[in-house]
Amino acid sequence: MTSSPDSSTSGKSERPSISGRKCTRPDCGLAATHTLTYVYSDSTAVLGPLATFAEPHTYDLCVEHSDRLTVPQGWNVIKHNPDAYSMEPSPEDILAIAEAVRQTINSEIPIKPTQPDLGRRGHLRSIPRQE
Repeated sequence: MTSSPDSSTSGKSERPSISGRKCTRPDCGLAATHTLTYVYSDSTAVLGPLATFAEPHTYDLCVEHSDRLTVPQGWNVIKHNPDAYSMEPSPEDILAIAEAVRQTINSEIPIKPTQPDLGRRGHLRSIPRQE
C-alpha cells in the first residue's frame, strides 16, 4: 500500500520547527510546536510553547497532538499560551517611551570635567612620569 506524502499528514506542513525537533508521538513526523511536562506530585500536565532545549522527561508535540491532549481522570491540565497575551506594547506604552526619549534629548546633561586620578585604583596603580 503506497500513499502520497500529503495523504499521511492530512494537509499539514512537515517543515521542521525552528529547533528542528519533531513530535514525539509514534508515527508522527510533524514539527514540534509545544512541550508537555508532567508534574506527578500534583497530578498535573503542563502544556506550553516549545522549550528552548529538549529536556529529559518532557515530550515535544505537534499542533494536532497538543490540541487532542487527554490526561488521566482526576488530573489537571495547564495550557500556557503566550500568544493569548499580547507581548506587544500598547499605544500608551509607546507614547510614554517616546515622551521619555524627548525629555532626555531636550534636557541638558551637565558635563563634569574629568581629571585622571593619580594613585591607587583597585589593584592597579598609576605612576606619574618623571622627567
